[in-house]
This record gives sequence, structure tokens and C-alpha cells, in this order.
Amino acid sequence: MQLVKSITPKRVNTLYCLTLTFLLLFLITTLPAFSQDNSPYSRYGIGDLTPAGHILTRGMGGISAGYGDATTINFNNPASYSSFQSFLEPKSKKFISGRAILDIGMNFDSRTLKEPSPARKFTATNALFSYVQIGVPIKKNWGLSFGLRPISRISYKIFHNERLKDPLTGLPIDSANTRFEGSGGSYLASLGIGFNLFRKEGAKGMEEKLSFGINAGYLFGEKDYSTRRSLINDSVNYYQANFETKTNYGNLYFNAGIQYKLPLDSKKRISMTIGAFGNWGQKLNATQDVLRETFVYDGNIGDVRLDSVSDQRNVKGKIILPSSVTMGFVVQRPIIIEKDRKQAGWLFGLDFSMQSWNKYRFYGRVDSVKNNWELKVGGQLNPVPQLRNYWSNVSYRAGFFIGPDYIKVGNKLPRFGATLGMGLPVAISRQAPNQYTLINVALEYSKRGNNNNLLRENMFRFSLGFSLSDLWFGKHKYD
Repeated sequence: MQLVKSITPKRVNTLYCLTLTFLLLFLITTLPAFSQDNSPYSRYGIGDLTPAGHILTRGMGGISAGYGDATTINFNNPASYSSFQSFLEPKSKKFISGRAILDIGMNFDSRTLKEPSPARKFTATNALFSYVQIGVPIKKNWGLSFGLRPISRISYKIFHNERLKDPLTGLPIDSANTRFEGSGGSYLASLGIGFNLFRKEGAKGMEEKLSFGINAGYLFGEKDYSTRRSLINDSVNYYQANFETKTNYGNLYFNAGIQYKLPLDSKKRISMTIGAFGNWGQKLNATQDVLRETFVYDGNIGDVRLDSVSDQRNVKGKIILPSSVTMGFVVQRPIIIEKDRKQAGWLFGLDFSMQSWNKYRFYGRVDSVKNNWELKVGGQLNPVPQLRNYWSNVSYRAGFFIGPDYIKVGNKLPRFGATLGMGLPVAISRQAPNQYTLINVALEYSKRGNNNNLLRENMFRFSLGFSLSDLWFGKHKYD
């Protein structure tokens, strides 16, 4: 009796995935310790919104409404889960195996804040995880995905020195030093399913299909804002004051998506996928600790409370997040290698999104936010692969995005960005012939604000992602 060569690759693949998963968990817990981010705009709303898409699509400006493939998890539009690869037994048509996917990603940011008058700038860097997602086919044209990703981030520290004046005489009195500080952010743990509502195969294997999907998850987070003020006087010692509000929140979160794929030119293998996804307004349950205290600073242990003027615990309330919708399309042509025909592959896509931030409420109060929209455009080029030329096997991507920020402090806050990306395939191992690994990199440059705003912000972001997949669920056979 001879064992068919399949059990060793399975063990190799399992060890490979477990090693990378533990590496990711280590990075999730340690990278925030190296973060030095400082964005005053993260004070408003739920903070700075983190990049919402997969690193593959972020290299194409962030398009995602119409994108889907067998080796990538497009968690923005759950309808794309129907594209996960599965195999059926020829006679019984039963599901026998499928391609399972592990997607992980990290961001490395460099943010520069510029103040026009007086001209000053500040640069900060940070490294944070972007997502961890697992996708598996559960039957033909049905896929399931689950994972964790950040939604927003709050991180700022601002010092302000001023000379106080007597309100009656207008004469200068004491000096004051004020420190504004904020931390926190939000995360989404989600589970989703996508499936075909309709599918028909046409000429040259091209398909027409309608897919639907839904993600359900738990959105949770924290907002911790504090204002610490010290009065400086040569003859009188004043206590320092701290005004701090810490809020924890969370609740169930849902979003849904749809995709319709149709052939445009069977001879040239050109197809088009139209997609849309969005979420309805969500109410998050929140509890708040409101602290007003005096304190002194100790060099060994930090701030030490002297007396609490007011200390309210577990103040219950609601945070209302607005609805959003994204619509778009992708037109693509695959690589074709035939005896009499070789052609490069390409992809072009566009997304348009809107979000109703005027409905945002924090404990019944409005904030410095407004309705916003965003246009994303991007594409990908895949050359004809050549045996001895690695770079002919690489996917090349580019795109841009434009639209006002959802935060509005005084004037509108315009936002523009351009992206470049690559998909770098890893050579297939003889020990694991069914394993496919793609390293995705994306470089993003974005600008937020102009000379009409109090602060301008320039950001360079380098993103690194790993898409790991292999055939799973298959039963071993014996001769």
C-alpha cells in the first residue's frame, strides 16, 4: 500500500500558517508600543478612520465594490466571498475540497503636520496592524470569512502655553500650561458569508453571476480625552487640574453587499463586475467615566491625584454611527497563454462612496463632523509571464482617491491621495505544490487640508500584506 504524496504538504502548510499567525499576534500586541502618532484631527468623531480595504486593493486607490478573486479576501464587500475556490467530486458533484485563505496586513505611517502661521511642522511615525482575516469555501459558490481589523484611531498630544489676563483690567497675570491628550480607537470583529444567487456559464468559460453577502460583527472601542492645566506663578503654588472623560462602547454591527458579473467580450475575455455595499445606521451602547480632579506630577510614577472635585462612574449613553454606501465597478481581462495567442491581463475600477456623518451623535451631542463623499479610481497590469523573468509575474497597481474629510473644524478639510502597489508571488514549494503565497505592498501619499485650515497634514503610508492559501478539506487517498 502506497500513500499518495499529499500528507506531508498538509503538515508543512499547517505549521507555516500557525507560525505566521503567532507572528501576527505578536505584532498586534507589540507594534502599538512603538507608535508615536500625533493627529489633532483624531479628536473629533470616532477618530482618524483607518484604511478600510485589503492592501491589494489599496494599491489601486482603494477600489473594492466590484473586486473579487479566489486568493484574496475582500472584506469590504462580503458578496465577493462567493469567489472562493472550491472543487466538486466529478460523479456525485459533492464538495470535496477548497482553497482556504489567511490574509494579514500591517501599516507603517509617517505623518507630518504643518501650521501655516507661524510656519511650524511636526513629524510622527507609527506601525500598526491592518487586519487579520480568514476565508474558507463551505460549498460550491459559497464562502465564509471572519477576522479582526481596526476601524479608527485616536492619538494626539498638544501643549499650549499662554499668558492669562485679568478679565476686569486686561492686565497680564499668571501664565498657564495646558496639555490636551487623547487615546483610543475602535475595532471590528466580524463573521460574514457570501453566495451566488444566480450563475450561468457562457462561451469560453466566461460566467454571468449575481452574488450577495452579509457581514455581522461586534464593533467596540474606547475614547479617552483629558485636559491638564497648570498655572505658573512665582509666589503662589497652584494645584494642577485634570478634566478627563473616558468612554467605552460597543454593539453588534452589520453590513451587506452585492455583485453582478457579466461578460462584455467573450473573444477578448473581458468581463465587468458591478458592485455595491454599505451599512445602516448603528447605535452603540456606551459607558462613561467623568473625572475632575487636582493632581501633582511625580517623576517616578507620573500624575498623582490629590483630590477629586467630581468623579462620576458608568454614565450610560448612546453613540450613533451613520449609514454609508459604496458603489462601483471593475472591468478586467485575464492573462491568456495559448498556442496562437498571448495577452497581458489588466483591470480597471472605480468606486464612489457617501456617508451621512451629520447624523452622528455622541451622548446626544453633535460634533465637528459633516457628510462626506469619496471617489476612488485604480487599475492593475499583469504582464505575460515568462519562465526566467520574475518581474513578468508581478502585478503592478496604481490609483488615486479624492474627497472631503468627514471632519470639519472651521473650513472644509479637503483630502487627496495617490497610491502605487505590487503583488509579489512567492515561488511554489515542491513540498506544498498547492500552496499559493502573495506578498502585497502598497505605497500611499495623501494630503489633508490646505492653507485655509488650521493644520495641514501630509502622510506617507507603506502597507505590507500576506495572502496565504492552500487546498484544504481534501481526504487522503490510498493505493
